[in-house]
Amino acid sequence: MKEMVPYGRQDISESDIQAVVNVLRSDFLTQGPAVPAFEKAVADYCGAAYAVAVNSATSALHIACLAAGLGPRDWLWTSPNTFVASANCGLYCGAKIDFVDIDPRTYNLDTNILEQKLRDAEQKGRLPKIVVPVHFAGQSCDMMRIHNLAKRYGFSVVEDASHAIGGRYHEHIIGNCAFSDMTVFSFHPVKIITTGEGGVVLTNREDLYEKLIRLRSHGITRNPQVMQGESHGPWYYQQIDLGFNYRMNDMQAALGASQMGRLDDFVKRRHLIARRYNDGLKELPIVLPWQNPDTYSALHLYVIRLKTYKTSKTHRMVFEELRGAGIGVNLHYIPVHIHPYYRNLGFKYGDFPEAERYYQEAISIPIYFGLTDDSQNFVIDSIKRILQ
Repeated sequence: MKEMVPYGRQDISESDIQAVVNVLRSDFLTQGPAVPAFEKAVADYCGAAYAVAVNSATSALHIACLAAGLGPRDWLWTSPNTFVASANCGLYCGAKIDFVDIDPRTYNLDTNILEQKLRDAEQKGRLPKIVVPVHFAGQSCDMMRIHNLAKRYGFSVVEDASHAIGGRYHEHIIGNCAFSDMTVFSFHPVKIITTGEGGVVLTNREDLYEKLIRLRSHGITRNPQVMQGESHGPWYYQQIDLGFNYRMNDMQAALGASQMGRLDDFVKRRHLIARRYNDGLKELPIVLPWQNPDTYSALHLYVIRLKTYKTSKTHRMVFEELRGAGIGVNLHYIPVHIHPYYRNLGFKYGDFPEAERYYQEAISIPIYFGLTDDSQNFVIDSIKRILQ
């Protein structure tokens, strides 16, 4: 039986393995020197002042929202075209959630709709405390415009850049927080680089950094400057916030630091794969990904949209035939607002029509560093055969 070509896959080198082995042979498996070293590598690459590594991007989003002061009676707005964590992080804080429909070309949050929605919300006294723009597939949202709207309407910006490490917006490396309060990356195995599981929050604000550090580890501090009263001795610590056990361990961090050394190569290879797809699929009844010339995408995903009006096959038929051919296609994403949990909160079909249209046509096809030309040719030929 032919091996399935997955839509994404990690690439682990001997250097990566050795980095983890070195930790296993060291004195620290967790709370040792590897985590700060990884944080420094990410912060230095992005040009941010601080990085706080945690056990998942979901945890990163959660503590970012808490650090920004999100709580009950507040609102968090995000894109409906994302993984549920981008919205759930607000619910974890007791806040209310709303969505901003997507741009039909980038599939990112539509800033024209955002601006109109903010005007309406201001009149109703329901402005968001936080907006979470999601850099879908690795392509940055229009962060300058979002930043300007944040200044005008007084909300915080947390970039969900889970797909986007290694990408750029204009001349800014995604993660430098030039247009946001915080940025979150994911290091799940199908992302650009991996720590197995893991995430990070970046920021340029020292106050947010200190809060994030505490929140990831039970709300505990050993810093005498923020304690109440005098220290009892060198063993002393205090819990001053209600935090969580969201720490990343040293094995994960060592893997991540090693992977950071190949980040640019990973992204360059994805761009080469994308160009081959663009050439090989351009004559078919599909919409190819559009790249804004102001951005350099990390290309976590390569998403095609079916022109179902030009083929006799349904979206589901094409998806199932590709799976049947041995191609592990996927769909990113089911719009968050149509999940049963969110419909129970009052959302319904028709609320965000562009995201719903996208969902009815989108298929994520394989793109990852180790995808060979032969495997990619097989994917292209299979799509041609199924659609022609």
